[in-house]
Amino acid sequence: MSDQTDRLLRIMARLRDPEHGCEWGTAQTFETIAPYTIEEAYEVADAIERADMNDLRGELGDLLFQVVFHSQMAEEAGDFAFEDVARAISDKMEARHPHIFGDEGGVMEDNRWEDIKAAERTAAGQASTMDGVATALPALLRSHKLQKRAARVGFEWPDVDGPIAKLHEELAELDSAETLEDRILEAGDVLFAAVNIIRRYGVEPEQALRASNAKFERRFRKMEELSDKDGETFGDLDLDTQERYWQRAKRELG
Repeated sequence: MSDQTDRLLRIMARLRDPEHGCEWGTAQTFETIAPYTIEEAYEVADAIERADMNDLRGELGDLLFQVVFHSQMAEEAGDFAFEDVARAISDKMEARHPHIFGDEGGVMEDNRWEDIKAAERTAAGQASTMDGVATALPALLRSHKLQKRAARVGFEWPDVDGPIAKLHEELAELDSAETLEDRILEAGDVLFAAVNIIRRYGVEPEQALRASNAKFERRFRKMEELSDKDGETFGDLDLDTQERYWQRAKRELG
């Protein structure tokens, strides 16, 4: 390992030292640290989206620290250490790329990649096609992965017309739902159907929604800016006037 990797591991061990470590750090568990790990991954994605390389360097460090934190706790419990984590991912990458690290040669085809991952799941005792899709994933991303798994074994409409019709069906059921519980279930079906449509166009739904969120936020901030320049308080305007500002914001931002 590099000098800086060794340094980071020593820092983590010192922070977790029962006698001389950080009081907060020594009190943490896998469960309490997990939300921070997820948060750091999102902050990495945010830095990438903003194309801020300085921030990305820092956020990747924060994410690496999360890996080291979990590894240190596992080592204390006698389960595994950081070295084992690095070895496991190295073994996996070499096994998943036999055309590069093995003697297959050529170009990896999509079905070969899926065959390798399916073999890994079988070796891990995962019998169902749905096994291995982490429940802690963001719901939008998890629905996308579940649908891709189902499609691999043929559970798929022949074209996009099927999921589009399904979306209309689910919207009608949401409209007729009478209780909050039913509305929650039907709303989920609407979102699931929408993800299926988006997937059929080869688009990652999480990426698409992040882009739309960013676009909406830019336009909304522009509306507020424009109304402020006109001496208006945006929140005090009627909907028709707000809509006119929305159209102005769209024109100015493109």
